[in-house]
Amino acid sequence: MLERLAAFFNNPEEYKTELPDADAPHAMGALLVRAAKADDAYLFEEIAIIDKILGQRHGLNPIDAAKMRAECELLEKDIPETQEIAAIVNHAISTAEKEATLLALWRVVYADGVKHDQEDRLLHHIERVLGIKPNRAKELQQKATA
Repeated sequence: MLERLAAFFNNPEEYKTELPDADAPHAMGALLVRAAKADDAYLFEEIAIIDKILGQRHGLNPIDAAKMRAECELLEKDIPETQEIAAIVNHAISTAEKEATLLALWRVVYADGVKHDQEDRLLHHIERVLGIKPNRAKELQQKATA
């Protein structure tokens, strides 16, 4: 193990995560990352809940969920427009999954215990792109705080 750690520090270029395909699971994860970063802080509490959500939604163990999050972080950085990421999700999943995604996004936003205006604006934008009606979106937001 020490040899692998030493190899990483001696040649970190070999240990870069590849940019994943912009498929629905990675796009959803990228939206979770984008929501967590919306307040210009990317906190441990947010990262932990993203890993938990990815693990539950995709049947991943904690290590694989963290790897997927790392891939989603790259995708989030590579696609500057939130609408583009949300559109990938919108075209690929059912209404129930869209609602589950919005609920997960609100849980990430509330993970640090503070709601910021920029997070609120971002999630309302995403709900519009996903085609979730305002009344239903409000229910999901309230459910995330319960």
